[in-house]
Amino acid sequence: MAKALIGYLNSDLRDPRLAAENSRLRARVGELEALVLRLSEENDRLVAAQAAELFSRDDELQPV
Repeated sequence: MAKALIGYLNSDLRDPRLAAENSRLRARVGELEALVLRLSEENDRLVAAQAAELFSRDDELQPV
């Protein structure tokens, strides 16, 4: 149980190198999550723009 609590807490008392590595990895995960969010938003904008372009072309092809 004590090992589980130590792993659960943000302070890792076992090895300072391990704590530094954990901190670095947490920061990298945060960077990657932000990148995924940005790319997802950009993808949504591109899909919407493509859909708008297709709908405008479809209106041009319709007989009046």
